[in-house]
Amino acid sequence: MIRMNYSENDIAKIILDRAFLIHRDLGPGLLESIYEKVLIHELKKLNLTVESQIPISFEWDGIVFEKGFRADLIVNNKVIVEIKSVQLLAPVHAKQLLTYLRLTNLKLGLLLNFNEALLKDGIKRIVNGL
Repeated sequence: MIRMNYSENDIAKIILDRAFLIHRDLGPGLLESIYEKVLIHELKKLNLTVESQIPISFEWDGIVFEKGFRADLIVNNKVIVEIKSVQLLAPVHAKQLLTYLRLTNLKLGLLLNFNEALLKDGIKRIVNGL
């Protein structure tokens, strides 16, 4: 996969394919940081650009706030991935990701909770005007 002009949906499909592979092999119950590192490795093997733990600044009322939040992953400068390993996703997790998308002007985010027996139950796709 050497293509660089992936759409947000193309990138999301690749991320989810790799996440399912990771979850199948490692299972639930590990720390978020482990899933993050393995997912980064898998995506970079496919020649995707992956930035991790990126501090994101934002502007409010003419003031720039440095490091307003940290995005777990930004893939190809198009998709934000928030990785969780929690008992249950809370509604605030999706709202938080939508806010991240709005502040970065990105259009697609994936919320992945690896602590589910079936990963499909821990996936939330969040869009910002896509």
